Amino acid sequence: MINKKSRTEVRVKKHKKVRNHLSGTTERPRLAVFRSNNHMYAQIIDDTVGHTLVAASTLEKEVQAELEHTNNVEAAAYLGTVIAKRALEKGITTVVFDRGGFIYQGKVQALADSAREAGLEF
Repeated sequence: MINKKSRTEVRVKKHKKVRNHLSGTTERPRLAVFRSNNHMYAQIIDDTVGHTLVAASTLEKEVQAELEHTNNVEAAAYLGTVIAKRALEKGITTVVFDRGGFIYQGKVQALADSAREAGLEF
């Protein structure tokens, strides 16, 4: 009998492989993305000290007020601009992109592209 791993288990395994090669420094922190069925979350993390420098998600009231739905490509694109603006206000211009084991297409790609357009470099 063949046992098939769940999508979550596969994603976590991919994320562990990616994290072996990526880490955020003080000069170039890590932009971590997580996507659930209903919301998206983005954090900019300094891994040397283990602190979250900037965070944004579609759960926030300011972000939800601008969106009709919180789980589509448009919401991801808006979240990318929000996280980029907050990062630039803190003086963060370059980051390392951590896709969290998710495939780089759709919502994850929309978030990354809009963050680049808003001024983040990665």
